[in-house]
Amino acid sequence: MANLPSKVKLENAKVKVSEVTYEPGVPRERYIRPTDQVIVFLDDSRYERTDSRTKEKTIRERKSGDVIWHDKGEDAPVLINLGTKPYRTLTIELK
Repeated sequence: MANLPSKVKLENAKVKVSEVTYEPGVPRERYIRPTDQVIVFLDDSRYERTDSRTKEKTIRERKSGDVIWHDKGEDAPVLINLGTKPYRTLTIELK
């Protein structure tokens, strides 16, 4: 979530929930995930993912309601929203 607009919706000793907005054409910078994370897509999305090691670019599509998991310490590569409007996710970080 490095450089993207986000709003904390809930935070306590066990979890942090943030709504993250991905604007069209704006890259999400690479970072290492500080916690285990559940990502819930609130909007349909189409984005380009650039693998940090190989630099291979792939296009991913997610539907509103899709849910994915990421492990703590995992590389979060550069993502770019390929759509014409913003899409939002809920990032649930387990502490």
